[in-house]
Amino acid sequence: MAASEEFVIWFEGLRRKDGEKVGGKNSSLGEMVQTLKGHGINVPDGFATTSGAYWRFVDANDLRDFIADQIGAWENGDASLAETGKAIRKAFVKATWPKDLAETILASYRELSGKYDMNEADVAVRSSATAEDLPDASFAGQQESFLNITGEKALLDACRRCYASLFTDRAISYRKAKGFDHFKVALSVGVQKMVRADIGASGVMFSIDTETGFDRAVLINAAWGLGENVVQGAVDPDEYTVFKPLLDNENLMPILEKKRGSKKIKMIYAKSGDNPVRNVNTSQKERDAQVLSDAEIIQLARWARDIEGHYECPMDIEWARDGQNGGLFIVQARPETVQSRLDAGELKHYTVTKKGKALVSGLAIGDSVVTGEVSVIKSVKDIDKFVDGSILVTDTTDPDWVPIMKRAAAIVTDHGGRTSHAAIVSRELGLPALVGTGDATQTLHDEQEVTVSCAEGDEGFVYEGIGEYDVETLSLDDIPETRTKIMLNVGNPSAAFRWWRLPAEGVGLARMEFVINNWIKVHPVALTRFDKLEDDGARKTIEELTRGYENKGDYFVDRLAQGLAKIAATYYPKPTIVRMSDFKTNEYAGLIGGAQFEPQEENPMLGFRGASRYYSDRYRDGFALECRAIRKLREEIGLDNVVVMIPFCRSLEEADKVLEVMAENGLLRGEKGLQVYVMCEIPSNVILAEEFAKRFDGFSIGSNDLTQLTLGVDRDAGSLSQLFDEQDTAVKWMIGHVIEAANKAGVKIGLCGQAPSDHPEFAAFLVEKGIDTISVTPDSFLEVKEVVKRCEDQR
Repeated sequence: MAASEEFVIWFEGLRRKDGEKVGGKNSSLGEMVQTLKGHGINVPDGFATTSGAYWRFVDANDLRDFIADQIGAWENGDASLAETGKAIRKAFVKATWPKDLAETILASYRELSGKYDMNEADVAVRSSATAEDLPDASFAGQQESFLNITGEKALLDACRRCYASLFTDRAISYRKAKGFDHFKVALSVGVQKMVRADIGASGVMFSIDTETGFDRAVLINAAWGLGENVVQGAVDPDEYTVFKPLLDNENLMPILEKKRGSKKIKMIYAKSGDNPVRNVNTSQKERDAQVLSDAEIIQLARWARDIEGHYECPMDIEWARDGQNGGLFIVQARPETVQSRLDAGELKHYTVTKKGKALVSGLAIGDSVVTGEVSVIKSVKDIDKFVDGSILVTDTTDPDWVPIMKRAAAIVTDHGGRTSHAAIVSRELGLPALVGTGDATQTLHDEQEVTVSCAEGDEGFVYEGIGEYDVETLSLDDIPETRTKIMLNVGNPSAAFRWWRLPAEGVGLARMEFVINNWIKVHPVALTRFDKLEDDGARKTIEELTRGYENKGDYFVDRLAQGLAKIAATYYPKPTIVRMSDFKTNEYAGLIGGAQFEPQEENPMLGFRGASRYYSDRYRDGFALECRAIRKLREEIGLDNVVVMIPFCRSLEEADKVLEVMAENGLLRGEKGLQVYVMCEIPSNVILAEEFAKRFDGFSIGSNDLTQLTLGVDRDAGSLSQLFDEQDTAVKWMIGHVIEAANKAGVKIGLCGQAPSDHPEFAAFLVEKGIDTISVTPDSFLEVKEVVKRCEDQR
């Protein structure tokens, strides 16, 4: 074998099986160059030094015995880990290059420079350990990488420092803990042409949802400049979620969610000094803008899907956009090692039952709840002050923090996104974490008792005091099959993906008002009539929320469509029934800017709500925004499994008016497969069921309102609670009658509510009457399934 082949292999000559020669990182780059580059996935050229090159360097400098002596002294207790690591690294840095090895590396560097018509190419120099990215051991992040390395001397210095980083303190202790022989692990150096992301952008993406393992989503994080800030969690990036099943349709834009991060800093090339890169503040324009265009988001998502398909496993991928030519590139790819290895046979559901005031919030990592005392550590120099079992609160983390992260009950950071170091390590350790809180280190203090909750969706919270919570384990084994379809009630888009493993028949009720209240927060009419809004405080808040939107109504449409998209995607192509907004006037008035546009009512429960609003001049343009959001959801994003449902429709005339207004706004029943249901919650819906069935494709029984209007009992009146009974003979007559009428008319009918799980005899009644679907909360799904199965077997 020629020296060049023994010491250096170009990426195009490597495959994934070559991990023993060049480590997991470099063998994966070779795999992509050989198999995916020809299919439109851009990977920068480069080469890798081999494990043989590493041992040639070690032996030429007589380092084996020195390393063995230093490790032995540490293991015998004669030296600290810090002293051992420092001594070995110093020996590597002082070592000299064997002539044949140096010449081989430099010849390859000159060839790489020539490929780009450069005298001396700027390159990324990355470490790739031969034990990296194994199923039961991840060495990623333990060795060093160096960006913007230019020139032959700088390249050899960077390669030498990569070799030295095989003996960082964290790498030495990790190998010891995993039982790896220090002399059975070598280090390969990857030398790859830099993508000019310093004047462009970069980030990380996963081919599955990182928190839930939902396997039909791609999660993309993006920030300005070089990607180290995203990986390290030093910046709060933009976050995009894309739906994989619709990516092949060129006419669709299946982006489920776009979140704008603060992106306060970016890493660029340094003009002088020892470090070739440095951080600078971003401009206000950069902070306000989305890093990626929709077309770029889709392109990256398609690449993630294709890379996952080639490797046949979920993937963790780093990407970059060149600021000179705008091209997108994949610079690293490795198997995802957390969600793909979890037990898919059960779900744990945490519910906070008692909590104090919310102190800080951030992105939730994991889905559990922890209580304990805070330990604020702002510098890695102070990690010896950490109290075992406490909640670590810090600015951000890197691999040096791992020893105390392992001893923490939970982790809270000021900065970082879902692909940051803190988030990734927390998942690997099975710890709940909040990242990107902004001010946790300033708000929380040592020994403070708090509750960390990651159980409420994408957003997590630190609550004051020791709270209380329940934990329920749901087994997914041996779930019975039922003729009656069991669906889910899902209101919170942030939590929708958590339930994707439940074998539900779709979403029976998605409440639009929940999305408006929690994701949008603004009264839609305050957006359409902003010029008439009198509340200066509301005007200021709306200006901030809609920054970047030329038309303020577009903010409402985008946010509503994206919120509902996460729900509809979870069970696609099974139906998701979206109920149009059903706030009462007092609830609408509580939205930003809402008080001015809502009437005062003595009894909002029976007032200006549901269908009556949609054709009224008071709310007509707000309803138009709702319709636009549904059109975007079905026709642009592509989630045509969405069924529209009209609430509180009092009369046939009202039904006709609502259907007419919907058609005016591009939602014509029957066109493009659109189905429209009506809530059955008023006695008139039952009495005239045959006529309502001619106008709608289905009914959904709202048992709460139907009970209060049948019995004349205010469902919120505590003094009359003993009279409010969904199983009252009169209520059951109403329900039975409308089920029979729907079945006779050939339209669908379901019920959404808790009663079937609380009262098995009520479930038996519904099954006996021939109901099509029962929609329940996710935590009661399995119980209802079992109840319905017993009822069906007894028929």
